[in-house]
Amino acid sequence: MSGKLRLAFMGSPDFSVPALRALHAAGHEVAAVYTQPPRPSGRGQRETPCPVHRAALDLGLPVRHPARVRRDTAEHAAFRALDLDVAVVAAYGLILPPAMLEAPRRGCLNIHASLLPRWRGAGPIQAAILAGDAETGITIMRMEEGLDTGPMLLKDRVPIGPRDGTPALHDALAAMGAGLILRALEEDPEAVPQPEEGVTYAPKLTKADGRLDWAEDAAALDRRVRALNPWPGTFFQHGGEAIRVLAAEPAEGAPEAAPGTVLDGAPRIACGGGTALRLTTLQRPGRGPLPAADFLRGFPLPSGMVLG
Repeated sequence: MSGKLRLAFMGSPDFSVPALRALHAAGHEVAAVYTQPPRPSGRGQRETPCPVHRAALDLGLPVRHPARVRRDTAEHAAFRALDLDVAVVAAYGLILPPAMLEAPRRGCLNIHASLLPRWRGAGPIQAAILAGDAETGITIMRMEEGLDTGPMLLKDRVPIGPRDGTPALHDALAAMGAGLILRALEEDPEAVPQPEEGVTYAPKLTKADGRLDWAEDAAALDRRVRALNPWPGTFFQHGGEAIRVLAAEPAEGAPEAAPGTVLDGAPRIACGGGTALRLTTLQRPGRGPLPAADFLRGFPLPSGMVLG
């Protein structure tokens, strides 16, 4: 069993905040919090700290936000000088060099939102939904130079329900990760190498990934809508606008209709394989989200129209 540890926490988005708060509440000494630098945000493009930065300030913890760390030897020295037992990393966003990975006595432990070795990489939650996986989870891994290749300390699992989307799964996994990292620090379990079989990679997402291709079947498009909202968002082009689809569901199909055909006023859209997708929440650029019925009153999609 391990006592209270001196550690650094390295993370940036909302996903990382529960773990930081849990480590602080458990009495571990958080010597420094590393985050991405503040970036311009909003209409005024004001410099805005990331969620972990804000949480650290609320907790009275020292924050460091170097723009880069890989080749910055001064940052390596400053990190070593912290004299850490361990570093906890959760969606930090920068690649750590060997000089930093090897500095803490117990190394750097990563909270990864998948059941490794499945879905190594940047978007594991979205990748699991897109693929139709029945479950996902959290892996606590000791970091090494490879991309999410390090040995595993602990795992926990959560089912992916048929209507689960990224927001709900994100929050469940963030809470799970907070509890699991506390266990890993307390129990110091033996690290087990990842199996060579079953390796998959979750690529970094872009806005282009959100374009809906009506030639896909409705089940795949439904997963895309659930996986890629709120970011990067899913959309189709019509009338010179990118219409966002915030929610949808598979519906009764129309085997004879060409993909992209508006089938009725629900609206149901014909998809590949004779399937159909019902669009339930839509949004025009610069407008607020609307239920489909309200949206169509101001932006009609007549039956028989073929969407781009």
